[in-house]
Amino acid sequence: MKVCIIVEGCYPYVVGGVSSWVHSLIRQFPNIEFIIQTIVADRSMRGKFVYELPENVSEVREIYVQDTDWVGTKKHRKKFRLQKKDFDALQSLILNKDINWDGVFRFFSNKSFSINDLLMGKDFFLMAKALYEERYDNITFSDFVWSLRSMYLPLFLCMKSPLPKADLYHCVATGYSGVIGSMAKTLYGGALLISEHGIYSREREEDIIKANWVQGSYKNIWIEYFKKMSTCAYQTADKVTSLFEYARSLQIELGCPEQKTLITPNGIEPSRFENIPGKKEEDNGFFNIGAVLRIAPIKDVKTLINAYHYAKEREPSLKLWIMGPWEEEDPYAKEVFRLVENLKPKDLIFTGRINVTEYLGRMDATILSSISEGQPLTILEGFAAKCPAIATNVGNCEGLIYGEGDDALGSAGIVVDTMSVAGLSDAMVKLAREPELAKHMGEIGYQRLMNKYQLSQMRETYRQLYKKMAEISGCQWKEDAYGKSGQNN
Repeated sequence: MKVCIIVEGCYPYVVGGVSSWVHSLIRQFPNIEFIIQTIVADRSMRGKFVYELPENVSEVREIYVQDTDWVGTKKHRKKFRLQKKDFDALQSLILNKDINWDGVFRFFSNKSFSINDLLMGKDFFLMAKALYEERYDNITFSDFVWSLRSMYLPLFLCMKSPLPKADLYHCVATGYSGVIGSMAKTLYGGALLISEHGIYSREREEDIIKANWVQGSYKNIWIEYFKKMSTCAYQTADKVTSLFEYARSLQIELGCPEQKTLITPNGIEPSRFENIPGKKEEDNGFFNIGAVLRIAPIKDVKTLINAYHYAKEREPSLKLWIMGPWEEEDPYAKEVFRLVENLKPKDLIFTGRINVTEYLGRMDATILSSISEGQPLTILEGFAAKCPAIATNVGNCEGLIYGEGDDALGSAGIVVDTMSVAGLSDAMVKLAREPELAKHMGEIGYQRLMNKYQLSQMRETYRQLYKKMAEISGCQWKEDAYGKSGQNN
């Protein structure tokens, strides 16, 4: 069996989160051949992998959403026109009316045309004009046309890129990944599996609502753009997974057929955290709190630092460890370090990239200040080290910390509102002043992990899913001596 995993903006270029999940999944099935189809910003990312790829990864293919159009000339552009069937298919996409995705995919599989010619040609102009007159004639037409061109350029670049043949296309999101997976299934057959860690179209909608770079009616245009891509993936997929029940309900609300949905919780290997190094002499007298994260806006590190600053003033025993990488020239990272220079909080440590097993044994609790998450592996890793968690109420953090369904174990930490300096600060102070409570919460977290979130449980779920996808695609499925998936020879 050959599996093509389709990822956007993460593996193998970025550590943690979804990337860690993808890396772990591939390693769980050593007898399956994996192709990695990545979608990244531009060619500056080419080959800049931060993971050592497992041996069963046969190829990494890159798609760039900002790239040069290598086909066509200005002279040719004046003559470029679409056949009627292609015009109708593309117009259905632009107008978002009974979208003929099969027609769109087959048009873009023809590599003999230039995307520049298409976007700058008369046909796209007519499509834009039709949409404008129908729904957006309250804004400046010339701005509207150029906005549509910039909007559809990355999608068109994705669809015009050559795609690999595989038995299963496994997309780790909807969006561009989901469209590419849908296109590959349409062109080559095989099965399509979507695994959403966050709900892509809902996250993009929240981003656009908050964004300053897009205003007025353009917000609606962008939101619709991402929703139509997610709908394509939901309708084409054979199965669509989510990490927890609320995420599944959102998928159904957004148009995913309920019978396709399935909950597949994350899992980690608890044995990695057995016999890890414990506290050192220098930790005496401190209540260590660990934030395992990369310094990025979505992690809201500035709120975390402000919260720690005020907590430290109230409770001197606190010590905060921010454990993860950052880009030296990244504007947000620079803002974070300027904030640290201004506040000068005591006992704040930036470790950079680490092996978490070398540090979590020293921690008394973990903390997560994100404004968006799915089902964070960092909380589960903290549970494996019997650390309670402080986390913002995003994704499945509440379910992990307080339990859900028939889980009556109790609280494994404290959940606070997003972007709440006071909430995070109070939680840090509370656990530092009640170490026995913190220890008890850590034990509950460990038990919750062992009951539901072990890697072996996740692997068995995906073994069954992959076996089902093999049946759908018509390829042979074999089991090895350990019950792991086997490759079709």
